[in-house]
Amino acid sequence: MPIGVKLVQKVSSTRTFAKIAPHVIPALDKAVHRITRGKTLLSAQMLPGVVLTAKGARSGLERTTPLACMPEPDRGTWLLIGSNFGRPGHPAWTANLLAHPDVEISWKGEAIPVRAERLTGADRAEAWTAALAFWPPYASYQARVDREIRLFRLTRR
Repeated sequence: MPIGVKLVQKVSSTRTFAKIAPHVIPALDKAVHRITRGKTLLSAQMLPGVVLTAKGARSGLERTTPLACMPEPDRGTWLLIGSNFGRPGHPAWTANLLAHPDVEISWKGEAIPVRAERLTGADRAEAWTAALAFWPPYASYQARVDREIRLFRLTRR
């Protein structure tokens, strides 16, 4: 693993990162995504990413959220990890997926209709193990919160 990746993983595991990142990274990702016409996310230089478009759980209004993801090429699916950078509370986009699972993602400039499934039990355990191997800082995020981090698998519709 390159030294840069290890450094980013170490920094992203800190509480300071958890306080700052949610206010900076999504805004930068949205700007870069718009400028590149959906082909690039700034954060995707370290982790793959999608832009999720879903209806708000309560408002029903369309919400666009750039998110890190874990592609599952063997399945043709993507995992979304509701880590919220290790902060308390589930991220709002997870409630949106629970209320309205038929959503769209932008993946490498392609708009793809998908269905989100919240993973539980053995499916969640298997996906969580894979997520930790993919991005070890998720373990420190989970250790900082009392809630179980929600995992979703996105499958093409």
